[in-house]
Parts: sequence; C-alpha cells; structure tokens
Amino acid sequence: MTIPNTLRAPGASTSSNTSSAASARAITIPGEASAGTLYTLLAALGFGAVSTFTLVAKGQGVSIPSILLWRYTIGAVVMVTFVATRNYPRMPWREAMRFVVLGGGGQALLVGMALTSTNYISAATLAFLFYTYPTWVTIVQTIRGAEPVTMRRLAALALSLGGIVVIAGAPLAGGSSAAARTWTGIALALGAAMVYGMYIPLMQWMQKTHPVAVTSAYGKIGSAFCFLLLALQDQTLTARMSSTAWMAIVGLTLFSTVMPSVFFLMGLMRLGAVRTAIVSTVEPFLTAIIAAAVLGQAFTANTLLGGAMIVAAVVVLQFRRERVA
Repeated sequence: MTIPNTLRAPGASTSSNTSSAASARAITIPGEASAGTLYTLLAALGFGAVSTFTLVAKGQGVSIPSILLWRYTIGAVVMVTFVATRNYPRMPWREAMRFVVLGGGGQALLVGMALTSTNYISAATLAFLFYTYPTWVTIVQTIRGAEPVTMRRLAALALSLGGIVVIAGAPLAGGSSAAARTWTGIALALGAAMVYGMYIPLMQWMQKTHPVAVTSAYGKIGSAFCFLLLALQDQTLTARMSSTAWMAIVGLTLFSTVMPSVFFLMGLMRLGAVRTAIVSTVEPFLTAIIAAAVLGQAFTANTLLGGAMIVAAVVVLQFRRERVA
C-alpha cells in the first residue's frame, strides 16, 4: 500500500493531453507495452512492500510516527536534491504552501491511519480494504458532478462494497474484545481509503501544470513536519535504532516510495492511464504475498475472496473510463 506519488492512483487522472499522449505512445512504439508492464509491476512491488517494511521497523521497537518521520524526511531530501539539479520554474509561495499543508498534511493523515490499522489487522486485509479508494474517488467525482452515474459505476460500487462485507464478515463471529480490535483496524483502513478518495481530486485540482517532482517534494516536506509533531507529541522521536530498523526505513523510503513513483510514471507513459491502472491491481495481492513470506501473516479465504471482488471493481471502473472534469 502507499501512497506513493500523489497522482498515481487508479481512478486518478493526469491531464487529458498527458493521458492521450501516453496511450498513443503505447500503441505506436513496438516493445513499449512490455517495458511499460514491467515498470508498472516493479512499481506495484515497491508500493506493495510498504506495510511489511513498516512492520519490520515497528517490530524493532520504533513507533509508527518515528518510522514515517524518517521515511518522509529522507524522501524529502532525495526529492529536493533532485529538484535542485533541474531548472524547474519557481512556484509562487502561496501555491507551494498549499502543497506543504494540504498535500503533505493530507498524505500524513491517510498514511498514518492506514499504517496504524496494522496494529489491529493484517497487512493483506489493510491492502485490500485500502484498495477501495477508486470507488471513493468515483463517489466524490459523482457528487462533484464531474462524472455521471452509470450502470458500470454502480456495478463497481456493488462489487467493492460486497468485498468489504466479505472481508469484514469474519470479525462478527469473534469474541467481543477481538471483534472490537479488528473493527477498529477495518475502520482505520476504510477511513484512509475514503480520505484518499477525497485527496486525489484535491491534488488533481492543485497540480495544474506544475512538475510532479516539485509538488511531490513540497508534499513530502509537509508530511515530514506532521510526523515530527506527532513523534514529539507522543515522545517517541528517536534516531537510536537498530541496524535492522534503519535498513527497513531506508528500504521503505527508497524501494517503496521514491523508486516506485518513478517506475509508475515510466509505466504510465508507455501504457496509458487505463492499462497502467489495471496492471496495478496486482498490488494488494503482492502485499499479501510479501507479508506472508516475510512476516508469516497468512491471509484467510474471506480476505482473498473479498479482495478479488474489490480488485474486480477497480478493473470495471477503468474500462472505457470517461475523462475526469
């Protein structure tokens, strides 16, 4: 799961010219489709490892605010360094502050909620529940009047909500204490997906023609500041961690934040928005596999079935998708 480049989401659109150019390029250049698919799968692998890296560092006694503080601080340094080597036009300070406050703050909120849910539910359950965000994007866009209500969207909504019911059905049969903890995790994961559903249209509106690298750098600065405040507030801020924790945090930053964002854009330029989004639906399954291999977290039949329904909803939403206003 992640949250990765703020405009990477299936269901989130770049400008129509960019999408058209990417789609045209995917059709006209031989061999580009295979390369685009590989880049998109590498991006999904990186994003899919977010919760596993986080749980490895957490298992070394590091708090989630501290993990995320270092993730976004290192990420901000990398992105600012990259931007400094390019001749990007200077962004007006008011717009820059929007990306710091709204972009960074919104990302901190949804990432914090999502990863805090791993205190109560498995990484696989989080991945599939968070992957309902394209459905919430569609709901937000429909309310805005940017997209019409269609039978295809209603079918996708039914599939997605049905998947949630299948995944969340198991806690109802558990004991009261266990059920309460599990439902807390489910609520946090779905809450993060809903926040992301509102965050994507907001970032699309703010993005305009600004370079993604520049807005991403400002967003990471804002997120790092938010997690600094949280770490100070709960008195968990520390740089004294085991080598395992530091390796997990560096992996989280580079392998699951910076690199997959680049790979995703490389895939997008070769496949176009729709095909990239569909290939990306492998991400929650990769999250489940990585968590099972590294953390020994088995996922239940209910999680697999419900997750498949949610992924199917994402695919349904992508086919013949109209341009987002």
